[in-house]
Amino acid sequence: MIRIIIADDHAIVRHGLKQILSLTPDIMVVGESGYSDELLNILARVSCDLVLLDMNMPGLAGVDLIKRIRTECPDLPILVLSMHIEGQIASRALKAGAAGYLTKDSDPEILVGAIRKVGSGGRFVDAALVETLVFDHNLENRAPHEGLSARELQVFLMLASGKTVSKIADELNLSIKTVSTHKCRFMLKMNIQTKTDLVRYAIRHQLIDG
Repeated sequence: MIRIIIADDHAIVRHGLKQILSLTPDIMVVGESGYSDELLNILARVSCDLVLLDMNMPGLAGVDLIKRIRTECPDLPILVLSMHIEGQIASRALKAGAAGYLTKDSDPEILVGAIRKVGSGGRFVDAALVETLVFDHNLENRAPHEGLSARELQVFLMLASGKTVSKIADELNLSIKTVSTHKCRFMLKMNIQTKTDLVRYAIRHQLIDG
């Protein structure tokens, strides 16, 4: 029996995952969490064999949360289940200590297979990401911002120059949610945590005037 804890900030996603896994006799959900602090508290109290982790959790998130879990529970496998399909994000998650990376558009059969493999001590990478990961590995020496899409880089530079998310949304004729999504994606890709870090990076790489 593989005992897992589901960590995702969307209740409907957690419910859907539990429904899928309830049909699998060798996998049992023993806990769930929508917040990183709550997750860490659960891990301190509940014995499990695997954490099914979303990259975007309120509070500590992404690579930092993976590293924290690895520090506090060094033998606990982490399988990332994320909406992000970029090889760069997957690579950072795996380097931080995740044993597997799967995208949320994967079929339930693939999810169950990934849980079984990672839960038994193996590693798993979404087949759709393998080629991208190899390609990104060959480009490791490039600056992080060079891996951004054109729109992500545009939003990054506008934020670094002092504009707010709502101002950027107005100027680009985008919704605030869309701009916030671009912000989240490039901060994950670049492993940037704060607005201050963002500005410092832009100045250091001469992307804006200091």
